[in-house]
Amino acid sequence: MKHYRKELWFETKRRREFINITPLVKKCLEESGIREGLLLCNTMHITASVFINDDEGGLHQDFETWLEGLAPEKPYDRYRHNGYEDNADAHLKRSVMGREVVVAITEGKLDFGPWEQIFYGEFDGGRRKRVLVKIIGE
Repeated sequence: MKHYRKELWFETKRRREFINITPLVKKCLEESGIREGLLLCNTMHITASVFINDDEGGLHQDFETWLEGLAPEKPYDRYRHNGYEDNADAHLKRSVMGREVVVAITEGKLDFGPWEQIFYGEFDGGRRKRVLVKIIGE
């Protein structure tokens, strides 16, 4: 069995962003040479997310609106966590959107359903953060 590991780094300009990382993940799969197996992609930070969905701008705005309704950024004093930092909402948003995705690899390709893409979701941007891509298989 072969294995592959790579860290992808991101630094967003805005506090919240959704970035389609599918092309970067596909490049990792090509580099790995693995044709059959599993790919794990997870964020290494507790205020960011990796998830699978459609790459459609209206949907991404719906995510933003929905998440902000569930866990509004302000007022900061609504959260007990906010003392040293003002990112309690980002922790909650990450919990809803998830930490990682696992995708089957079949014949050297990500085995996606229609419209599926991998996204990095940033909820407390402005600093460098990383995503781990780990691939195992043959």
